Amino acid sequence: MLHLPASLHAALWAHARQDPARECVGALGGHRRGSGLNAVWDVRTLYPLPNIAPRPDREYLAEPRALLRALKAMRAEGLDLVGLYHSHPRGPQVPSETDLRLASYEVPYLIADLRSGRLGAFHLPGGQRVPLRITGVTPD
Repeated sequence: MLHLPASLHAALWAHARQDPARECVGALGGHRRGSGLNAVWDVRTLYPLPNIAPRPDREYLAEPRALLRALKAMRAEGLDLVGLYHSHPRGPQVPSETDLRLASYEVPYLIADLRSGRLGAFHLPGGQRVPLRITGVTPD
């Protein structure tokens, strides 16, 4: 289960809609309880990252220095990487072959489908759905 505060849910969608023809990408910091598919991920902060992919309309690649800065900021705040997000400008809400092939972190991957307005979370590269709960709690 991934718990995403409503304010960060709104920030994620604002980032995705900022340039709707390009995939956005970002990191989520927070806390994890448990392990594997039974883990609970509590998101506390969101880090939008530049997409430097050669074909940003079809794929994403977080700028490495920006990702490193986000990971260092999380560590300084006592947070862990608890998710990565990106958008699919033309859908679908499910992971693409590229998403599955390039997944390298043991965290949920959130996909914002701009066509349908739906947000999904997945364990990659396996593609299992992660239950996503939008909470009214604001981050500490």
